[in-house]
Amino acid sequence: MSVDLIQLTEQTKKLSAMVVEDEKVTNELLSSTFKNFFSSVESCFDGESALKVYLDNKPDVVFVDIIMSGMDGIELSRKIREINPSQIIIVISASNDIEKISESIEVGVNSFIQKPIDTKKIIELLTGVTAMIAKKKKVETKTFSISLPLDIYDTVNENAKAESISKNAVIIRALRSFYD
Repeated sequence: MSVDLIQLTEQTKKLSAMVVEDEKVTNELLSSTFKNFFSSVESCFDGESALKVYLDNKPDVVFVDIIMSGMDGIELSRKIREINPSQIIIVISASNDIEKISESIEVGVNSFIQKPIDTKKIIELLTGVTAMIAKKKKVETKTFSISLPLDIYDTVNENAKAESISKNAVIIRALRSFYD
């Protein structure tokens, strides 16, 4: 699978990210890598400060390590989920502790990536992120509902059946003719 990096970057550059990783070297590595892709990257070294930064910045994507002293990544993810149920949260962890992994799935993280991370994993990850965001946008824009008086609704329904087109198409056509 070849990914067009330019296209991918065009998508990710519209987004902001936050890296939560208590290990300094890993944090710097992830942050500097993600700065090539995202419009901005906040970096935090513990759950408590990450929560504050999250509230101030509302990043599109949160990358979090599970095992941190104090508030761990799972607890942080849980708190972020309470604030924003549709937040994209990606766990990046060296842990292969099944308990922790299944707990993070329960909290509802979007992805779980094992360290060490290479370029291929990052590209796959970001391709997944842009797909998730596109889907989220589609869901937000797809729903269109309209309340009509019953007699008009019946007329719309009859016209739609007669022409084998959707009720929305009939309504849109009616609105167009009304506003022309």
